[in-house]
Order: sequence, then C-alpha cells, then structure tokens
Amino acid sequence: MLLFEILAEQRIREVIDRGEMNDLPGAGLPIEFDDEPFVSPEQRMVNHILKRAGLVPSEVSMRQAIGRLREEIRRLPQDDVNTESRRRELTYLLVKAAEERALA
Repeated sequence: MLLFEILAEQRIREVIDRGEMNDLPGAGLPIEFDDEPFVSPEQRMVNHILKRAGLVPSEVSMRQAIGRLREEIRRLPQDDVNTESRRRELTYLLVKAAEERALA
C-alpha cells in the first residue's frame, strides 16, 4: 500500500507542476463533506432536509450552547455574580443532553 501511495503522490505533484490543476471549480474553497458514513440513510436524508431548511438538529444546537457556556464560564472571573448561574445552566444542559442520548 505504501508504494501505491508514493506513486499517487508523485503523479499528483507532476500534474500540479504542469499546471493542470489550476482554475478547477471550487479552488480555494473549503470542501463540504456531505457523506456521513456512520449515519443511516434515513437519518442522512433528515439531516440533509434540515440543513437545506437552515435548521440544526437539537443535539447539535445543544452541543453548541454547551460549548458557548463553557467558554463564557472560562472567561468569567471566579467571583463574578454570573458565574454560578452560568454553571447551573451548563449543568442543566449537560444533564438534558445525557438524558436525550439515553433515550435515543
């Protein structure tokens, strides 16, 4: 397998050096991976419909909220009056997320 990878890399470098990869559609743009190999076809279709509608599955939005709260708590001084309330809010979201995973 290693020999194949070396040959493939060499051929790719040759093509790039000849300029054959210039001006390809989407050059310089991030690659969007729509393939979700560990998700059932049905769930993949639901995710696709939600994404096109501009909606996010509740688990994703909850993870985003948890991430934002963790960052906010990290930045707050320990003696800030909002720190304890944010920690309670974070605990609530973590418990809720765990419950949703257990029910799934």
